[in-house]
Amino acid sequence: METTDITRIRLDVPKGYAENQRLDVYITQFIENATRNKVQEGIRDGFVQVNGRLGKASQKVMAGDAIEITLPKPPPPEAEPENIPLDILFEDESLVIVNKAAGMVVHPAFGNWSGTMVNALLHHVGSLSDLDEDEDMPRPGIVHRLDKDTSGVMVVAKTDTAHARLAARFAKHDIDRHYRAVVWGTPPAEGTFTGNIGRSRADRKKMAVVPDGEGKHAVTHFKVVEYFDHLALVDVWLETGRTHQIRVHFAHHGFPVFGDRQYGGDHVRYGSNTGARKSMFDNLMAALGRQCLHAQTLGFPHPATSVPLRFEAEPPGDFRHVIEQLRRFCAP
Repeated sequence: METTDITRIRLDVPKGYAENQRLDVYITQFIENATRNKVQEGIRDGFVQVNGRLGKASQKVMAGDAIEITLPKPPPPEAEPENIPLDILFEDESLVIVNKAAGMVVHPAFGNWSGTMVNALLHHVGSLSDLDEDEDMPRPGIVHRLDKDTSGVMVVAKTDTAHARLAARFAKHDIDRHYRAVVWGTPPAEGTFTGNIGRSRADRKKMAVVPDGEGKHAVTHFKVVEYFDHLALVDVWLETGRTHQIRVHFAHHGFPVFGDRQYGGDHVRYGSNTGARKSMFDNLMAALGRQCLHAQTLGFPHPATSVPLRFEAEPPGDFRHVIEQLRRFCAP
């Protein structure tokens, strides 16, 4: 495949760095979807320089090093229609409302060029908007996203006009978004979490609450629906929409989402971690296989008629099973 462009990345190793990592290991953690084998291949092909000289995969990274990486970028493939089942809640000439299943990636990207919700929609509805802000990823119709392992309601635009008007409302936070989650700990009966969200300095593949002046402003409102033994079922309303916002805000305050492998919710956080209780939680999280988070409600004015719309989807069976088991074995 011919390349159409290149990306240049510069990594400045902090002065206090003393982890003695190999160059290939160090680079891999900073490039999304990179594998160590691919990084080693790039180093061998001369795409990596350290302090102005060609790097070697095995050389040790030192404090103060300037690492420059040149990445050839192949053109992204066109998103192809695929006959994948979808739960379509509503459709008209302007938009489609989908109840996305957990485990489904929203749009094609590196490592997931097929099998996504976009591929499925192109088969079921024919065409989607072409108003695509990212030339590197084919994501027709996508106005907002849900994480792969988060289930729930999404709106997708079929026309460029609908896409532009919906995107403007999301940018102004003029959308009613209500989530439901199970979290570890005993949060207050209701409250608001604030804190800028940006890339984690410790792990660039994760998001984190970062100091003022960094990242993006984020506000998360919540109310406890039901308490269990060191867990809670919560309703969550987003005032802003940042990457992993709910998961990051709750984890930052000591209440990670149940089952969330990325943010510390995939093991017993509070209460006894032995015997039958530990076995019950281990089995429950293994069966769930994801974070217990669901986008339950989405409300907005129709982009063509301005008529208020509101769509709701109850949590799927795996989420309901968690609640049933907590009510049975973890009464407060």
